[in-house]
Amino acid sequence: MSIDLGLPQVGTAGVPALAEGETLNRKDFTSDQEVRWCPGCGDYAILAAVQGFLPDLGLKRENIVFVSGIGCSSRFPYYLDTYGMHSIHGRAPAIATGIATSRPDLSVWVVTGDGDGLSIGGNHLIHAMRRNVNLTILLFNNKIYGLTKGQYSPTSDVGAVTKSTPKGSVDRPFNPVSLALGSEATFVARTMDSDRKHLTEVLRQAAEHRGTALVEIYQNCPIFNDGAFEILKDRDEASARIMHLVDGEPVRVGSGEQARVVVRDDDGQLQVVPESEADEARVVRHRADADDPAQAFALSRLDDPSFAQVPMGVFRSVQRPTYDDGVRAQIDTAVSEGGGPATDADLARLLAGSDTWSVGPEQLA
Repeated sequence: MSIDLGLPQVGTAGVPALAEGETLNRKDFTSDQEVRWCPGCGDYAILAAVQGFLPDLGLKRENIVFVSGIGCSSRFPYYLDTYGMHSIHGRAPAIATGIATSRPDLSVWVVTGDGDGLSIGGNHLIHAMRRNVNLTILLFNNKIYGLTKGQYSPTSDVGAVTKSTPKGSVDRPFNPVSLALGSEATFVARTMDSDRKHLTEVLRQAAEHRGTALVEIYQNCPIFNDGAFEILKDRDEASARIMHLVDGEPVRVGSGEQARVVVRDDDGQLQVVPESEADEARVVRHRADADDPAQAFALSRLDDPSFAQVPMGVFRSVQRPTYDDGVRAQIDTAVSEGGGPATDADLARLLAGSDTWSVGPEQLA
């Protein structure tokens, strides 16, 4: 769908770019607010990566807005010198949808956590992805409620002992990537707070995507769930466990004699086998641009609480008409057919249309 918004289609997602020769740096995107997270929180690393990355977008600060819900991660807007809103618990995607639809000149970001986004905000999140609203959503996943002091969350493992599950959680957790793919999100990725290079590259691709981009970020909570991803932060263990998804390449993990690849078995299921034993014809090659998300979904299911193999990177990146473009196109059509912008008389006719009725004393008698 192509519509004329009356704006220069340059920069990220059609947002007006900086003037020629104008540049910004990390300091320009750093607010004067004291950063208040617990010492060692993974949010610090993510904030630093975002502050360092935003200048690369080449956008004016007033054309960027961050919307958050409630939670530790939701303090993000305070620490960025852009427009921002610390909104309602779980409702950031809904508020961001309104902003993106009414202001096509903005790059709209949502910052949320596994509790805020997947529990009270789960309904808003899945429908934002289903609609393909032009948003970049950062989902910080530390597998715990941090702000409210350590209750289990929708991503906590079965058996997790927390303040609200002293005998161990009996809930089966969400896999955020699987949920996003099942919701037909057009861009879905996973990265980790401590891998600055990978995090920055994933953010770059997400920001350049037109439509809903969901980025799950593994993030450590040192107070209530310390070390949840520690095994993936050890260099040797990470090499043996993290599957870096490279578009067009075989999906593999490990190296040398320990290398393993993903193959499709006789039943069509994905299996991880030693590369030396794999049938080349069955080896799975990653296709982030595949219109059908079935293979990406199957890859997301290879992950499990043991972290034996963890797919990391861009699972899906496809193009589809966006919700906000569609709404604005309808408005443009209605305005052109009506001969101009809506007037008070138009509103009066709408309010007194055929689907109304009068209630007075005679009706109530």
